[in-house]
Amino acid sequence: MKRGFGSDNHAGVHPKILESLSLANVEHAPSYGTDDWTDAAIGEFKKHFGEQAQVFFVFNGTAANVTALRAITRPWQAVFCSDVAHINVDECGAPEQMGGFKLLPVCSHNGKLSVEDLDQNYIRRGDQHYSQGQVLSITQPTELGTVYSLEELKSLITWAKNKNLLVHIDGARLSNAAISLQKTFKEFTTDLGVDVVSFGGTKNGLMMGEAVIFLNKQLAHDFKYVRKQSSQLPSKSRFIACQFSEYFKNDLWKQIAGNSLDRAMDLYNAVKDIPGVTVREKPQSNAVFAKIPPAWVKPLRENFFFYVWDEKTFECRWMTSWDTQKQDIENFAAAIKELSK
Repeated sequence: MKRGFGSDNHAGVHPKILESLSLANVEHAPSYGTDDWTDAAIGEFKKHFGEQAQVFFVFNGTAANVTALRAITRPWQAVFCSDVAHINVDECGAPEQMGGFKLLPVCSHNGKLSVEDLDQNYIRRGDQHYSQGQVLSITQPTELGTVYSLEELKSLITWAKNKNLLVHIDGARLSNAAISLQKTFKEFTTDLGVDVVSFGGTKNGLMMGEAVIFLNKQLAHDFKYVRKQSSQLPSKSRFIACQFSEYFKNDLWKQIAGNSLDRAMDLYNAVKDIPGVTVREKPQSNAVFAKIPPAWVKPLRENFFFYVWDEKTFECRWMTSWDTQKQDIENFAAAIKELSK
């Protein structure tokens, strides 16, 4: 499969992270997170999110979201989220089935939630017939590649705290948001009162592995049981942990996220003025959304795989990743120009 624009999940493992796996593959090591690699990786997370951060590794993004939310809800409670959030659209009912809580999707605008729309859905408090909202889940960046500004996050989190709600961030691509905002992780999570973060690795150059980060230390008290019961306790934890240590070492994470964002901008600039292409907006993360004539999809996908995001409008999603090269962008844009003639 050639490099395309289908997903940052399609990219391989970054060479330095792949090497970290080999270096960790020595002799024997204690299991279930009691090894030196896990201690070191947790130390790196604490540097970025604060010393109070409690970090737990899981295998994939759905597990990170579901276990994090399960730990901070009860069966009669609910989670407010965007109608296009990954937990609502792309996790096959796992939040409800495995987490045991209800999702309350709220109409979004370009992927983002607003206080006004949340207020309209904050209803029937204390009504025994209605699931009680307990958590606000924010996807950063959103599924549409937009990034909440610091002011937008402050507004949403302040609203949540005033309603006595906990705040979860689905951060499968949180590093991209940090680069886009030019802020540290701590500045737009811990410092704003976020309670728990699902931190992505797989979309960012790792082979596999995500982290659940409790910024509200008290909420992490029983998470080790939730993780185990959810079949997400890694035995050979060092092989997830070593990847994250390398990811943060010498700011490799900035290089990975930076390339993704730079190539997305290159793609935007290369196609935005081609007749027949309508780009939604200037990318803020590593996604370009564009409408193209339906007849172009098949010939383009023969050499550059991508997904049609909306089959009614033929809006496509073109994703860049850590290994996307400028030549990939130039070749793709040239193919689109040829079709536009």
